[in-house]
Amino acid sequence: MQDQSHEEVKKQDKSPNIHVGWQGYLAFLFALMLFSGIFSSADNWLKMFDFNVLNGNFGTLADGKDLDFRGTGGHGARDGFLFAMELIPAVILALGIVNVVDGLGGLKAAQKLMTPILKPLLGLPGVTALASIANMQSTDAAAGMVKELYDRGEITDKERSILIAYQTSASAFITNYFSSGAAVFSFIVAPIIIPLIVMFVFKIIGGNLMRIYLKMFYKEDTNGGKANGSI
Repeated sequence: MQDQSHEEVKKQDKSPNIHVGWQGYLAFLFALMLFSGIFSSADNWLKMFDFNVLNGNFGTLADGKDLDFRGTGGHGARDGFLFAMELIPAVILALGIVNVVDGLGGLKAAQKLMTPILKPLLGLPGVTALASIANMQSTDAAAGMVKELYDRGEITDKERSILIAYQTSASAFITNYFSSGAAVFSFIVAPIIIPLIVMFVFKIIGGNLMRIYLKMFYKEDTNGGKANGSI
């Protein structure tokens, strides 16, 4: 029994040997561009390849104020319900895109290409690449992807915990930085790219702190997902 378990771990440590067609790589590349935000500042038709642009915005009220359907001053369960309504379009759109990409073999391409990078960096399989990248633009869409991966058995409970720790630090930092953060661009002393690098580095640190914690205190993984390699 111990020998069998040892052999399984050895197999899991290796990158999965899976066949991916050209359409899978193309779908993965498309998803990377869509969720990465590289076209978010484009002022031409390329903006249609940005997730936040596709997600859109609610219309404003007719009185000229810059308010959406939630208005201002809400509280309690009713305001919480409207807040949840704001999250639904992004999550549904993201999961729909991921399912199309998966149907074309994009997640297999992600697993094959990204496992050698994410495994030493965060202890995660490559199939988590889209959720990791989407988190740079959208907190809600990325969280929905993590749940989808776990429910489908693509990641273990430990891998889910590491991925969540990575996502919690500086969540949606590209979107927030170039929207709210734009107010400080005129007097910031460091190059604009430096805060982005710092936020990304601390996301990696956050994921690895969880990785170390799990390594020290949880010797066995809990149920809920196939093992994708040692943490």
